[in-house]
Amino acid sequence: MPADAHAQAHIRIARPTRDLDAAERFWTRGLGLSVIWRREITAEDPPGEDYRLVMVGRPDAGWHLELAYEASAPAVPTPTEEDLLVVYLDGPVPDELVARLEAHGGKRVAAHNPYWDTWGVTVEDPDGYRLVLCTRGWTNTVPDIP
Repeated sequence: MPADAHAQAHIRIARPTRDLDAAERFWTRGLGLSVIWRREITAEDPPGEDYRLVMVGRPDAGWHLELAYEASAPAVPTPTEEDLLVVYLDGPVPDELVARLEAHGGKRVAAHNPYWDTWGVTVEDPDGYRLVLCTRGWTNTVPDIP
């Protein structure tokens, strides 16, 4: 891929869910992301077509999170303690944000790696995937190394 294409590439993180409505509530009402796109089952779909998904993110971001559910062949989410989605807040984690995540299906947990407990808060979504709200900032600028 040409170097300039990397800067323009969009990233999709796709995850299966046991309960699409619960996952959507966590990521939208809990974290505050927007629904970017949704696919529901309609009468026009072929028989047996039962794949639903919702994409959430920020309208101006270069990424989005896809949450998918297929009733006839549900994929069981199998997150590990190291499957993390880290949001760098570059400041304190608001208590009201953590409370809102918990009120919408999240569960605050101790991080597997103590680094994340030092620098943030870890919350499991309804499927057990971990969201880390980190107090640190981040940049992809590569430092000059002599």
